[in-house]
Amino acid sequence: MKKYLPLLIMVITLASCKDDEDKKLPEETNNNPETALYFPPETGEWETTAPESLGWNTDSIAALYDNLELNGTRAFIVLKDGKIVLEKYWGKTILRDADFDARKNWYWASAAKTMTAFAVGKAEEDGHLSLTDKSSDYLGQGWTSLTEEQEDKITVQHQLSMTTGMDDTKGDGLEPENLTYISDAGTRWSYHNAPYTLLENVVSNATGQDYTTYFNSVLQDKIGMSGYWQWSGDLHLYLSNARSMARFGLLMQNRGVWDDTRIINESFVDAAIRPSQNINKSYGYLWWLNGGEGFMIPQSQLKFPGTMLPNAPTDIYSGLGKNGQYVCISPSDGLVIIRMGDSPDNSLVPVNYLNDIWRMMNNVRD
Repeated sequence: MKKYLPLLIMVITLASCKDDEDKKLPEETNNNPETALYFPPETGEWETTAPESLGWNTDSIAALYDNLELNGTRAFIVLKDGKIVLEKYWGKTILRDADFDARKNWYWASAAKTMTAFAVGKAEEDGHLSLTDKSSDYLGQGWTSLTEEQEDKITVQHQLSMTTGMDDTKGDGLEPENLTYISDAGTRWSYHNAPYTLLENVVSNATGQDYTTYFNSVLQDKIGMSGYWQWSGDLHLYLSNARSMARFGLLMQNRGVWDDTRIINESFVDAAIRPSQNINKSYGYLWWLNGGEGFMIPQSQLKFPGTMLPNAPTDIYSGLGKNGQYVCISPSDGLVIIRMGDSPDNSLVPVNYLNDIWRMMNNVRD
């Protein structure tokens, strides 16, 4: 526990301050009835909006960029109603062999969990599975070291909501010996990578397709993303350029519709960005939420009062990854904020720096 004391102190401080998916939809299905969202073409220029035209304080942009660079940022993008308002790159690539720019890839870390949730939701929509199905229907009996009775209580929904009840201190190993019992499924929230990672096997076994093949066909290829999944030990990482991350954020901002084509049903999007259980109400289906009356963090059972991001709108939902990988959506402001880069601090989930970014963005938009 001592190892994570600085994180807890920071958090306490923060808290106190070709099928149906291809059917065309009418224009009024855009999320913002006053301003139609812009969607970039698969190739060609992504339209921009000058910050001056929005009445933003351009004098504060330089301070924002200085702070981002100082804190190891590689890529930063702000979309307003789909158009790029701010975009900047710094530093070197992952291999440190070239300057980082709009074409270079970076890892999403756990921010990619949100796309796995999307794939699960799409598999349900396609009729391959139900979220209420037992996980063992797709992973086989004995995928954990639990008793059969305990294991049968775990559903796909529990994997999506981090409520499998298994011991999150056992590491990221995917073998049954690393998946041990603490409490019945649905009675304990804990951020646990292993049951999450096994959602890929759920999707693969349910659909009869390789996970990456299915993911590419239902999401990546549909909205013009360019990226790839890569194993690193027991973790399956997604890497892409920052604009691909922005495309996904824009799709989620428009509640599963890309331009005039629905990619995933709205009911799943609604469920994904709302509390998925009553234990940690700041967690949806692998999305972090900002509007709850309290929140929890990884490797802790403490519940902190207030919102995770007091400087941000309460309606935002975010994919958060190690070392400060962010895809953050504010429906009320029509904003998508993307940040990729090295760690700005030593926290497990770097919410403090995202809160700082929102503070600086508030200055920019004053």
